Amino acid sequence: MADVILRNMNIKRILDGHPWVYRTEIDRIEGDYIPGDIVNVLTHKKEFIGKGYINLKSMISVRILTRDPEEEIGEEFFRRRIKRAWEYRKKVMEDLNSCRVVFGEGDFLPALIVDKFGDYLVIQTLSLGIDKYKETIVKLLVEILNPKGIFERNDVNVREIEGLPQQKGFLYGKFDPVQQFKENGIKFWVDMENGQKTGYFLDQKENRRAIQNYVKGAEVLDCFSHTGSFAVHALHYGAKRVEIVDISEEALEMAKKNVELNGYQQRAEFIRENAFDLLRRYDREKKKFDTVILDPPAFTKSKETVKDALRGYKEINLRALKIIREGGFLITCSCSQHIRPDMFLNTVKEAASDAKRTIRLVEQRTQAKDHPILLASEETQYLKCLILQVF
Repeated sequence: MADVILRNMNIKRILDGHPWVYRTEIDRIEGDYIPGDIVNVLTHKKEFIGKGYINLKSMISVRILTRDPEEEIGEEFFRRRIKRAWEYRKKVMEDLNSCRVVFGEGDFLPALIVDKFGDYLVIQTLSLGIDKYKETIVKLLVEILNPKGIFERNDVNVREIEGLPQQKGFLYGKFDPVQQFKENGIKFWVDMENGQKTGYFLDQKENRRAIQNYVKGAEVLDCFSHTGSFAVHALHYGAKRVEIVDISEEALEMAKKNVELNGYQQRAEFIRENAFDLLRRYDREKKKFDTVILDPPAFTKSKETVKDALRGYKEINLRALKIIREGGFLITCSCSQHIRPDMFLNTVKEAASDAKRTIRLVEQRTQAKDHPILLASEETQYLKCLILQVF
């Protein structure tokens, strides 16, 4: 096994439990290896830090799997880790019909994502090192969770950085990739083959349940609705009427199917429009809602564009605040990893000031518990959800 020896520099982040070693932190490599192999990670004094898989094609050149020098990386290792991840979900989640089974670094299995939709699993292996164990991981998922089928969604750009092809398809069983599942007892469709990411965003599960007190009997505007997950929850929890807005015709078609699946079509209106344009138009028209939900896609995927992203968040929140009735609620989210919780909160405060509205914080939330946050790795905390009352 090759030894990766780090530079004599500040490596406290790694020593404190962060699982990534960047290429710039490596001094030298002693011994032979091929990309994807397991290597030892050592300090400049050759003190053991951990073991992980290596790929110098990526700026994240080593991803640490274990800090135990005696722990071997093989089938039994992955069996223990996947079992531990599943036992954690059984302990902290009320409903296991849909959940994230493995959340990469948050479950000490870097670059591995496994989502569960009813009896089916979707898997992503996002780095070369974890992809080498894909067959073993599929075998263990069948053993531990006994799904009817497993679908691969490795059609993501990050794999190309690792020297891997983009691909998707069946890994276990043959089945219709469009299936029904339940979230918070509500029925949804998931398109495991063509939907975003793994087909559906499970990280908002608990936040969607949390809206029930703020939508009952309310006129609701749901912007960036995508496949209607927040909107269907609002209808389920007794909203008087929900306007469901998205720019994607495909997403709106799935939102319609999800609304119809639950029998709520009489209280739903579907609008295909850019949410920025719609919010500005509704402001000009003096249109009012009791509750506005904003759950946009990530406005930035790099530190370089954070300022632009903050301007976007300020704009949509300012416009939303202007059309909320006195005493109504704004439910606003950001899934941009590079936007810290304090930055997002401050941006919404600035938007309220400019909109000449007074807001009070009702709830400050993050991702669901099946997306566990590793405090040593700030990247594992990315989702922000604020519930605010507006005056």
